[in-house]
Parts: sequence; structure tokens; C-alpha cells
Amino acid sequence: MRLPWPRWQRQKLRRQLGLSRRYRRMLKLFGALVLLGLALACIASWVLDSYDTAWHPKRSVHQQPTVGDGDGSKGSSPPFPGGELGNIFWFIQVSDIHISRFHDPRRIPDFEKFCTDTIEVIKPDLVLATGDLTDAKTESKVGSLQHEVEWQAYHNILKRSRVMERTRWIDIRGNHDAFNIFSLDSVNNYYGKYSANQKVGSFHYVHKTPFGNYSFVCADATLTPGPKRPYNFFGILNQTQMDLLDTFRVESLKSNQSIWFGHYTTSTVVSPSPGVRDVMRSAVAYLCGHLHTLGGLMPVLHSRHPQGTLELELGDWMENRRYRVLAVDHDLLSFSDLRFEQWPAVLITNPKDAQYLHPGVEPLGRIRRSTHIRILAFSEAPITAVHVSVDGEPLGTGHSAGGPLYVLLWDPSLYLTGLHTIRVKVKDSAGRSSVREQHFTLEENLTPSFGFVQSFILLTDHYVLARLAFIFMMLLNVGVLLAFRFLRVPAGRGLTSQACMSLHLVSTMDTFYYSLLLFNLCTAVGPWFIGELIEGHSGACFAFGVFVDGHFLEGSLTYVVGVVQMLFFNMPLTCYLCWSIHHRGRGNTFQSHFLRPGCRWRTLAVHLFMLLLLTWQVKSCYFLLETYGLMAFFLSPVRTWALGLSLLLVYRAWTGPAPPVHDNSKSVSPS
Repeated sequence: MRLPWPRWQRQKLRRQLGLSRRYRRMLKLFGALVLLGLALACIASWVLDSYDTAWHPKRSVHQQPTVGDGDGSKGSSPPFPGGELGNIFWFIQVSDIHISRFHDPRRIPDFEKFCTDTIEVIKPDLVLATGDLTDAKTESKVGSLQHEVEWQAYHNILKRSRVMERTRWIDIRGNHDAFNIFSLDSVNNYYGKYSANQKVGSFHYVHKTPFGNYSFVCADATLTPGPKRPYNFFGILNQTQMDLLDTFRVESLKSNQSIWFGHYTTSTVVSPSPGVRDVMRSAVAYLCGHLHTLGGLMPVLHSRHPQGTLELELGDWMENRRYRVLAVDHDLLSFSDLRFEQWPAVLITNPKDAQYLHPGVEPLGRIRRSTHIRILAFSEAPITAVHVSVDGEPLGTGHSAGGPLYVLLWDPSLYLTGLHTIRVKVKDSAGRSSVREQHFTLEENLTPSFGFVQSFILLTDHYVLARLAFIFMMLLNVGVLLAFRFLRVPAGRGLTSQACMSLHLVSTMDTFYYSLLLFNLCTAVGPWFIGELIEGHSGACFAFGVFVDGHFLEGSLTYVVGVVQMLFFNMPLTCYLCWSIHHRGRGNTFQSHFLRPGCRWRTLAVHLFMLLLLTWQVKSCYFLLETYGLMAFFLSPVRTWALGLSLLLVYRAWTGPAPPVHDNSKSVSPS
């Protein structure tokens, strides 16, 4: 017969068992945290590597034997940058002009002065106007409509300034220039009537000089048909258009350099695999606009494609009066982003800025064998001085080599290793001065990387990211409703237990369950609205795309709008109904739950938050009415109908019968 253990031994054993259980839980938690940390580290490493925009030897052009690199025959062969005006031409880019009949009365006269005076001072070989030539918005800025008077104003500026007689003016369409246009033959397609270029679609222009040919390839991703705003914010290139661009790429290999341009950034272009960035892989740069410096948050948006091509987004003319001067000097591309009427304008072409080197296609060996620093200086008044210093040491004053080119003798062998800084100060006879400072390097494979945020904005296919986020959020919202309807939820006093019980209550009450389920399924696969997406042409908008009179436009911005809809209405509505039903289950009414001690302000905050979201939904309905008309307003399950449904559900939650909650050991019965 075994004698019972003394009480003190039993207590000691319990303490030891309790400690061992705590240690095991702590070890499990520690192990989970270690695994989570390793997973996050792997994800962070992958993300940083994906957006590492410095040039690496792995990006060598062994895949492109027709193009020389910095050490190839082209890179070290003459001519080398010297002290004469030769083997150089320059051009201008301007973007997002937004000629408007309603807003900013200075925009039109400023642009006319740019075409008259600025072009006369700089004397570019060509000008690239990369889209959004007109604003095409209603006075309220909500609707979109092609105004012929805006196009006439743009056309008259080109005529009065006689800019097309002094340079080659290449203007292309942007998304605003395609608002509310069903086909290229539409009477309101004023681009074909009033633009200088009048070429619709992608094209290849060869600029011929005595020292070689230079390809300019336009990648036109504007939509046809072009719906009203906002659903043409993303451009689309189909397989036929991609094949045409690839043909242009092959043709451009015969040129000294190829420069691509378009309106959209590559991150806002929907294209079939392997994507638009791959098809422009032989280009030294892709010039674009469209993002308007993101409202001033990103005044500089430049990056480098994985294949090495530079992507250079230009700030808008509309608000910021930005333009860009670019030069191809001995097949090396340099540029300077400038503001209207800020003189002198300065561009250092040799040595080139280290961050914008392209070893894959540029003859960088010519910099190491050059004899002169080369600077383009423009001003309305005569240039009086060009002071040059390197690494803080003055080198001297540049002298004119003819035209706007100023040169200064230098010895590149003094700067063969590391990163160096060149500083140029230009003065004119009007007493104005400008300073241009940039880094340069003569060392192989030393190319500074661009910022992570810039690269994320320009190199991410945002429509893919939005699609994944939309699918995830939709599955989460619907999955939670389904799971809590059929799973048994144990009751408890903790916050998590109460939240789960609230979800179970809502999911088992048929009125709320089927309403929320159908609402979310309609957001996922049903039409958001049916209406006049283009004037005179009806269609339907879905998450996966837009149908307009027999045409289908693949979903892009629709997924972004869907994510916003889920985040700011569908999911908060579900949470608010759970919270309301939870209070009703505890015997509270709408009036009485305000009287609970210590909870009044918290309760008021929840109601105010829901009121704010309902107000946002009302504003979305108003936007739909202003943009697409009465039909879209009344035939919108995700906007107008959803607003009515949400008000009915909230009313039902607070005035309907209280949910029958059993004791803690039992489940909840459906209503």
C-alpha cells in the first residue's frame, strides 16, 4: 500500500510542473518568433534585392552582343569628348501640360511663352510632349469631357509661337487626351485634328545627324476606347502592340542609341509577359510623365530597370512648370530637370552623372579618354562665367566652344577610382547664377543605386499588387463569414473571445449573413455599376475589368478601387454590425449602451467612425452620379444599393430582436 505524499511535496511538484509548462510555452513562443524573424528577413532581403537599382555585372550585355559596353570597342573608340562643338545634340521633354478652360489662367500664357522664348533660347533639335496635352475635365474637376476649345488653345499656341518651324515637335496622347473617346474616328477625338504629330499608336522616329542616327520609340499605351475618368489611369498594351514595339526595338539596334518615351510610367502599364520593361531593354532611357510628382511628395522619380534601362519620370507642367533638357554627347545621355523661367539652365554632359550611367549600352570608356569637361549653359542673357570645381578644388573657368557649349581642359587619370563631385556655377549678364552639382566616377561597375521608394513606385506592377491585395481581402472577408457560421465558438471573457462570439452571432443570423455575403460577392464578381462609361455608349464596370459597348478593358485601377472599397466600407461595416449585435446580445439598446459607466466616449467614437465611413460612401455615390450619370447612380450595387443596404442593416441591428445568447458552454442559435 502506497502512502500519500505529504502536502508540501505535492505543492512543490505542482510548482515544478507549472514552471516546466511555462518554460515550454516560452520556448514555443521564442521558436515562433525566431521563425517569424527569419521569414521577415528573407522577405526583406528579396524585396531589397528586387529593388536594387545599382548596375551589377550580372546585368552584363552578353545577351546583347550587338551593343558594346564600357570596355568594348565602342566604349573605347573615338571620337572622344573634346574641346569642339561636335558629336552632340540636345532636345527637350515637357509633360502633363493640361491646357484647361476652367483652371489656372496663367497656364496657357506661360506655355506660350515657353514655346516662344524658352525654345528660342535653348534651340533644341526636337521637343517631346509626352501626353496630357489638355485637361479634359469638367469645371467641378469630377467629370471628364473633351473640350474643343482646350485643343484649339493648344493648337493656336503652336501656330502663334511658330515653334514647329524652329524644331521638330512630337506630341503624344496621355490618358486625359483619351477621356470619353469611343474610337479614333470619334468626332471628339481632337488629338487627330489639333496636335502637331497626329500619330495615334506607337511609332519609331529616327533622328539623323552627321555623326549618326538616334532612335526615338514611342510606346503608346493609351486606351481605345477611352472611358471617362478614373478608369483609364492605367495604360494597356496588348500582344499585337507589344509585337510592334519589339519590331521597333530590333530596328533601333542599328542606331547609335535608342531613347523610348511615352506618357505612362511602366508601373502603370498593363502588358503581357515578359512585360513592357523587357521589350525596351536595349534603350538607354525611357522618358515619361503621368504621376505629377505625386502631389509634391516625390519631386524626383527616377530609377533603373532590371535590364539597365533608366526610367525618368518628369514632373508636370500643369502645377510645377517643369521641363527637361537632355543631351546626347558622344552617345552619352545626360539630362537636367528644370523649372520654367529659371535661368541660367545648366547641363553637365561630360563627365556624366554616375547615378545615370548605363554600362550596357553607353560607351563609358570615352569619358576616361576625354580631354575636356563639357557643359551646356543656356540663358536669355549672355553667359559671363562658367566656374568649375572637382572635389572642392577649383579647376578653372570654361570657355565657349560655340553655341551653348562650354569646355574646360582636364586630366581624367586623376579621378580613376572612387566617386567624385563636380560643381559648376554659371553666371549671366543679368546678374543671375545657377549651380549644378553631380557625382561622377570613372571606375568600372561603380553605379550608385536609386532610392527604394522611387524604385518601388516605378518598378512595381501596381495592378498586380492591387489584384493580389483585393483577392486576399475578399477571401478574408467572405471566409470569416463562412467559417464563423459553421464553426462552434467557445464563449469567454477576453477581447478575442468576445470578438469571435460577435462574428458568430452575425454569421448565424440569416438577415446579416446573407446580406453581407451577397454584398461581398457582388463586390468580387458582380457589376459595380452599369451606366454610360463613354458618352453615348453604355457599359458595366467589374473588379476584373470594364465592358464598353462590346469592348473589354482589363482590370487595373478597378482593383485599387476594390481594395479601397473593402478597407473603408465592406470590412468596417461587418465589424460595426458585429459590435452592435454584441451590445444587443448583452441586453443593451441604442440609447442604453451610451449610459454604461466609463464607455460613453469610446461608444461615441465608434459611431462617429461609422458615420464617417457612411459619408465616404455617400461621396462615392455622388462621384458616380457626376461622372457616369443617373443610370450608373441607380444601377450600382456596390455604391448606391450598398449604401441603402448598410443603413437597413444598421437599423435592424439596433431595433430588431436581440440575438438569443445561451450560457457560456453553449453555442448561439440562428435567428
